[in-house]
Amino acid sequence: MGTQCFDDSIRVSNQNIPVVDALREDLLTLSKSALPSSESGKGVTYTLSLWKGLTCFLDHTELELSNNRAENSMRGVALMRKNWIHVGSAAAGPKVAAILSVVETCQRLDIPVRDYLMTVLPGLGARKLSQVASLTPEARLRGRWKSWRSRLGMV
Repeated sequence: MGTQCFDDSIRVSNQNIPVVDALREDLLTLSKSALPSSESGKGVTYTLSLWKGLTCFLDHTELELSNNRAENSMRGVALMRKNWIHVGSAAAGPKVAAILSVVETCQRLDIPVRDYLMTVLPGLGARKLSQVASLTPEARLRGRWKSWRSRLGMV
């Protein structure tokens, strides 16, 4: 699941660490020879400034190396954007995005969207912010879902 990437022959493993380290060394070498205002210099500086985020997949193998799945799931939203332009208000955009994100996550995890929403939405406004993590679709799969529902007397 978490190791999907552009090419199935490239997987997150300890073998990736020397490659990533060599890339960083090459960038550091290039940063010494490239003018900071040149396109190369700007690119190297930008890449090195994001290095921690670019290499977090080495520590977290559940991360995918590609965001293709996320982008493909949102393609329908992008296509419908013009149809929705006059519906609601500017404040509705982030709310719609959050709802669509939950729906897409449920679909990706094979969780029945209707069941999930019917369980989570009633009383959602009365929940504490600290309970939000236990309401996510991922939490349902990790087992927190059942314990959360039993604590609320919903089983």
